[in-house]
Amino acid sequence: MAEALGEVPDRPLRVVAVHAHPDDETLATGLALAHHVARGDRVHVITCTLGEEGEVIPIELAHLEGDPALGPHRARELDAAMARLGAEHDYLATGSSRLTKPRWRDSGMAGSDAAAHPLAFAGAPVDQGAELLAERLGILLPDLVLTYDQEGGYGHPDHIQTHRVTVAAVAALPERLRPRLFAVLTPRSWALEDRAWLAEHVPAGNGLTVPGGEDPFPPSVVDDTLVTHAVEDPAAVSAQVAALREHPTQVTILEDAPAPYYALSNDIAARLPGREGYAELDPETGALLR
Repeated sequence: MAEALGEVPDRPLRVVAVHAHPDDETLATGLALAHHVARGDRVHVITCTLGEEGEVIPIELAHLEGDPALGPHRARELDAAMARLGAEHDYLATGSSRLTKPRWRDSGMAGSDAAAHPLAFAGAPVDQGAELLAERLGILLPDLVLTYDQEGGYGHPDHIQTHRVTVAAVAALPERLRPRLFAVLTPRSWALEDRAWLAEHVPAGNGLTVPGGEDPFPPSVVDDTLVTHAVEDPAAVSAQVAALREHPTQVTILEDAPAPYYALSNDIAARLPGREGYAELDPETGALLR
């Protein structure tokens, strides 16, 4: 049985989630963020880029794809999503600019033109990003830090870089100030249950693909024994859905089933199951603690 993500009986927890692009915070850790806000904990999100290279779903916003205006637009989406979750937010940057703009930009997928940009986050020196983040963590003093596993969830270069930077930042803190560090992971049994739910409930002919039980999983789906902690709170799904609705360039929420589900620009249906799995990381190495 997975443990609760964090318990401090005598005061509210301080939780920080570090993410690569706007919308990642709600897709990957939105349930935990909503759950901890509802508990009265202090929740803070740090975003590393504006997601300038993201694909755009709605036809009426298609003109933003590949346009410099997409980054600021996604920043506004992020502001609205944070208001829905009740979380505080800033960017990986210095001084007052951390409130409006990150130091680096979206790198796109590996091999893209964006990956060669001089400000691409994936190509930034890890120690520079870690220094900025460690400074911020030293002020926020979190009990828990949430981010991606070594594979960045699904292999995006900015997600992998976010993992590296976050691990290095936590390791750089004095031991007395170090938070517990967690990566988002999904137990294989949960992933199979989610696909079975989608196959049963997603209507045919709505233009989405429902992945089959034998289709490959992303790297963040792992053996159940590797997932040591969890947030299970179906009541928090409504806040997660409300926040996802504020990211319309990236996420489509559908309600033609017994519970809301979503799709990204790949048109693959995905469930919002009211649970998230985590594993604690060694801040010295970034490896899973067993």
